[in-house]
Amino acid sequence: MASYNTSDFRKGLKVQIDGDPYLMIECNFVKPGKGNALYKCRLRHLLRNTVLDRTYKGGDTLEAADIVEIEAQFLYRQGETFVFMDNESYEQYELSGDQVDDGWKYLKEGMACSMMLFNGNPIAMSPPNHVVLKVEYCEPGAKGNTATNVTKPVKVETGAEFQCPAFINQGELIKIDTRTGEYVERVKE
Repeated sequence: MASYNTSDFRKGLKVQIDGDPYLMIECNFVKPGKGNALYKCRLRHLLRNTVLDRTYKGGDTLEAADIVEIEAQFLYRQGETFVFMDNESYEQYELSGDQVDDGWKYLKEGMACSMMLFNGNPIAMSPPNHVVLKVEYCEPGAKGNTATNVTKPVKVETGAEFQCPAFINQGELIKIDTRTGEYVERVKE
């Protein structure tokens, strides 16, 4: 198994501590007046989403996590289980509602997603940065209400609700940023 020396530590590194996968979300180099250099790291547990603070001395090593990112297609949802298919091997993977987290709001059948595998098992997925969704229901906008920054809740085809400008109508397509959950623009068909 590969390992990383402290000189390799950087944000975005995927490491394994006590058999669990972690993502390095912050790494600061500290050089005290005397003694070894220190690396203060923040690590996020990729299964439980908890954050861990650890300090390593210069020369310490961490084991590399066996994490692979694949392109997968969302097939369907069955209760609290979401089924995806690897685009290359056609192998199917199931993720629980907890693993998908808020990603369900953006998932449409046939959508391409990025999936993270740890030791060959799926642990997380992330939708594309922007998705286009059809508005299933919203209150009609009041005529002449052209005030800026007036928003209303809009229900989309996935069953999720987003805040959108008052001029959005039922049946229209809207673009949503999946990283923030915010409305980006109206899309013409």
